[in-house]
Amino acid sequence: MRPLRYSINVTLDGCVHHEAGVAPDEELMRFWTADIERADALLYGSVTYEMMESAWRRPASGVWPDWMSEWEIPFAEAIDRAPKHVVSSTLDAVDWNADLVHGDLDRAVRRLKEQPGEGLAVGGVTLPLALAERGLIDEYTFVVHPVVAGHGPRLLDGLHESIRLELVDRREFRSGAVANRYRPVVG
Repeated sequence: MRPLRYSINVTLDGCVHHEAGVAPDEELMRFWTADIERADALLYGSVTYEMMESAWRRPASGVWPDWMSEWEIPFAEAIDRAPKHVVSSTLDAVDWNADLVHGDLDRAVRRLKEQPGEGLAVGGVTLPLALAERGLIDEYTFVVHPVVAGHGPRLLDGLHESIRLELVDRREFRSGAVANRYRPVVG
């Protein structure tokens, strides 16, 4: 069974909003590129899918935009080519190597996990909360940045029951960010 991995940037006060001052530098972008490349497919809700598509989809011209640094291109290429599954009740259609996930979330995600491969990556805020509530996430990576945002959506805010996690890996970055990888404690 393919593991479902949730990875996200988070501030010291738990904010997970993409504009909370946690933009990756070159070292972190290499980390996130490797994280995307570990997955056979990406799982997004509609908001995250549309946000990622607007930033990282290869333009029709084939030329990456001027705002993109040379060291961001490997990430853009990795996410652009990755197969994507989009959980949405609001979108009628998706493209960008994507398909819509319909029906019962629990059943649909279990079917995706049962397919052969190395793993699935989930991103965003709302969908991961629903998946965590159902016990479907097999691994969590939180890249904690030395920033206090003071506002914004919080990591897994609204979780009904706590999830005990065990630390399985830790990596420090020159920026002061720390990537902590956890797996749920079974039993």
